[in-house]
Amino acid sequence: MNQLQDLDLKNKKVFIRADLNVPIKAGKITSTKRIEASLPTISHCLKMGAKVMITSHLGRPEEGKYNPELSLLPVVKFLENYFKKKIILIKDWVDQKIDLEPGDLVVLENCRFNEGESDNNENLSKKYAALTDIFVMDAFGTAHRKQASTYGIAQFCHEVCAGKLFFSELDALKKVMSDPKSPMVAIVGGSKVSTKLSILESLSDRVDQLVLGGGIANTFLKAQGFNVGNSLCENDFIDSAKKIIKKLESRGASLPLVTDVICGKDLNENEVAVKKNINDLDPTDMIFDLGPETMKGIEENIKKSQTILWNGPIGVFELNQFSKGTESLAHSIANSIAFSLVGGGDTIAALEKFGMLKNMSYISTAGGAFLEFVEGKKLPAIEILEKRSTVE
Repeated sequence: MNQLQDLDLKNKKVFIRADLNVPIKAGKITSTKRIEASLPTISHCLKMGAKVMITSHLGRPEEGKYNPELSLLPVVKFLENYFKKKIILIKDWVDQKIDLEPGDLVVLENCRFNEGESDNNENLSKKYAALTDIFVMDAFGTAHRKQASTYGIAQFCHEVCAGKLFFSELDALKKVMSDPKSPMVAIVGGSKVSTKLSILESLSDRVDQLVLGGGIANTFLKAQGFNVGNSLCENDFIDSAKKIIKKLESRGASLPLVTDVICGKDLNENEVAVKKNINDLDPTDMIFDLGPETMKGIEENIKKSQTILWNGPIGVFELNQFSKGTESLAHSIANSIAFSLVGGGDTIAALEKFGMLKNMSYISTAGGAFLEFVEGKKLPAIEILEKRSTVE
C-alpha cells in the first residue's frame, strides 16, 4: 500500500482519518494516548506544507444529530496546546468549501454525526473525497469498519495512502501473526471464551504456549478436569476448550501447568486473597488470579520466547490483592528479549497501573481491529488501501 512519506504533500489538501476516540469526562480528556499516537502523521503533513483536515469518530452518537457531549472540541484544545496555534473546529463540513493555506490545520467535527457514515453511503463518501486531494487512513482502530470515512472516501479520492500510525500498527501485527520468531507465547485474558473463541482457535495454530487468564482460564481449567468452585466459567464452551487443548497438544504446544491460584469468596476491594492449590478449591471459592508457583512456570517460558502477543490481563488487576499475576507477567515480558505486541484497553490500563507501558516493544491503540486481524480476518481498510495502491 502507499505510505504517507512517499507522497508529495506540498500545497495539497490532505484529509486524515484519525482515531481520536479518547475517553472524556466532564469535558476533559482522561487519556490522551490515541491523540499522541496520531501526532506523527499530522506533524509530517504540516511539515511537508500540506493543507490539513483531520476527522475522527468519538463515541456512538445518533447519526444526523449533533451531540455536544461527543464533540471533538476537547481534542481541538489538546491539539492547539500541542501545536501552539489556533485550530478551527468545523461543525457542518460535508457540503462546505474549505479554504486552507499550506501549514493550516482544521478539525472536522465527529464524522459519526454525518448521516450515512456508518453504512458507507456512496454519496457521502464522494462528498468526503471532493474535499481533498489526498486521503490518509491513519485510524487502524477502525480498520475493521467499512464506513464512509474509513473505506468509502478511499474509493473516490485521487490519491490514497496509509498514515504513519496505521502502517506501524500493521507492521507490528504482521511481525507477530505472519512471520513470528519462535518460540511464540500468546497471553489471552478476559471473562468469556465466547468473545475470544476465534482468536484462541487462530492462535492455537501458531503459538508454542497459550497462557490464559480470567474467566477464559477457568473454562479451560474445568475442561482439563479441575474443580473451579464458584468461579466465572462458561460451561457451554468446555467442549470448544477441549478441542483447542487437543489441537495444541497435537502440535507439541501447550497451556501452562496451573498448580496454584488466588481465590476469594466475593469480588470487592476488602476481600482477602487466599492462595490455594488448584486441587483444593471449595465450592464457594472464586479464582481471581493465578498463583506464584504457576506464574514461575509461565515466566520461564517468557524468558525463552522470541515473540509475545498479549491481550487481556491474567487476574482482576484493578484490585491490588488480585493483581500480582498480571504484574509479574508485565515485569517478565519487559525483561525478555522477545518482540512484544500488546493490545486491548484492560491490558494497557494494567501496564499504566504498574508503570510498565514504555517497556513493551509495541502498544497497539486498536481494539476490535487488533482482535479481528489476530483472528485472521481481512480488514476492509487494508483491503481498499491495497486496492488503491500505486506501489509496484
